[in-house]
Amino acid sequence: MSTGDAHWMERALRLAEVAMGTVAPNPAVGAILVRQGAVLGQGWTRPAGGHHAEIVALHDCRDQGVDTAGATMVVTLEPCCHHGRTPPCTDAILAAGVTRVVVGALDPFHKNRGAAIASLRAAGVEVTLGVLEDACARQVLGFARSIEAGLPEVTLKAAISADGRIATETGESKWITGPMARQDGHALRAAHDALLVGIGTALADDPRLTARVAPSDEAVRVHPTPVVLDTDLRLPASAQLLRSPTRAVVIAADDAPARELTAHIVRVPRGPGGVDLQAALEALAERGLHRVLVEGGGRVHRGLLQAGLADTLHLYVAGVVVPGGVPWVGGPAISALDDALRMSLRDLTRLGPDARLTYDLTHAVSPDPHAALRSPSERQAVRTPQTRGDDV
Repeated sequence: MSTGDAHWMERALRLAEVAMGTVAPNPAVGAILVRQGAVLGQGWTRPAGGHHAEIVALHDCRDQGVDTAGATMVVTLEPCCHHGRTPPCTDAILAAGVTRVVVGALDPFHKNRGAAIASLRAAGVEVTLGVLEDACARQVLGFARSIEAGLPEVTLKAAISADGRIATETGESKWITGPMARQDGHALRAAHDALLVGIGTALADDPRLTARVAPSDEAVRVHPTPVVLDTDLRLPASAQLLRSPTRAVVIAADDAPARELTAHIVRVPRGPGGVDLQAALEALAERGLHRVLVEGGGRVHRGLLQAGLADTLHLYVAGVVVPGGVPWVGGPAISALDDALRMSLRDLTRLGPDARLTYDLTHAVSPDPHAALRSPSERQAVRTPQTRGDDV
C-alpha cells in the first residue's frame, strides 16, 4: 500500500461518511478519481435507487469537462458488477478509460465478492486491494452483518452523569449534557438507519426520535426510522414518534392484542420479560435497516449487552453527579467481576465540558467483525444465541 493510496482512501472514507444514514438498504460508499496527484472528481452513494458513489464521481468529472482516461479511481467498497436497481459500475469504469482502481474492502455478498476485481483485471485494469481495509470494512459493517447473519450493526448510546445516571430518581433528564454533546448526538442519529427505544423510554420521555442536524449538511438528510420495542402494544396513538417524517416501526410480541397505530407493527416471539431481541433485530435487518442506534432504556441496553448483540457504545459523559438517579444499564445486579461486561475503548473526544467515550463491544454472533469479508473457506460458522431480552 502506497502512502498516496492511503491518503486518497482516507478522503474517500470521509466522502462515504456523508452518505451514512441516507442510503439504506445500500452501503455507504465513497469514491474519488485522481491523476498525477490531482483530484478529478468525487462522490458518495445516493439514496436507494440513485447512483452509486463511482457513478457520481464519474459524473462529477463529466460535469467539469474532465477527461478520465488514464485516471485512478479510489473506492471504499468493491464496485458492483451486476444489474440491480442500477447498471454495473464496472461497465461505467471501463467506459471512462480508468486504468487503475484502488479498493478498500471487498463486497461482502459471497456471490459478488471479488467478481468486480476479476472483471476489471480481465479488461486490463490494474487493481489494488485492501487499502485501509479495516476502516472501510467498519463503514459497511451493518451491510455485511445483514448478509452474514441476518442482523444489523447495533450501536448503543447514552448521555450520562459522571456516576453513570441518565436521569434523576424522579425522571428528570433535560439536560445532563451540554449543547455540543447534544449536537454530536444528533449527528450520530443522522448516520443511522433506525433509532430504537424501549416502551419504558417511549412512555416516560415521549421522544420525537428525529435527527436535528444543520441544514448545511452536504447530503439530503433522510430521517432515521423510529423503532419501539413494545411487547404488549402500549404505545399511545398520541406518541410524538408516530408523527416522524419516516413511518415508525413498533415491535410487539406475536400474542399481543390487536391494535391500530400509524406505524408498521411487526410481531416477533415473546421471551421472558419482553420480546426476543434477536428476532426483533432480524426483523429490522429484513426491512433494510442495517445500522441501528439504541437510545435506551437501561434494560434494553442490558439485554443487548448481555446477549452480545451490540457492536459499539457511545457514552456522552457530563461533569455532574446525580446520586440515586436512573442508571444507563438496568437489570439485576451481578455478584462477581468475572460476570462483568467488558469493553475496549476506541476513542475519547472532548465536547465542550463533556466527553464522548466510544467503546468496541464483543459481538456474540460474529466474533470476527469482518467475517463477511473473508472467503467462504475462511469463515467460521455463525452461531446465533437464543438469548431473550427485556424491552422495559
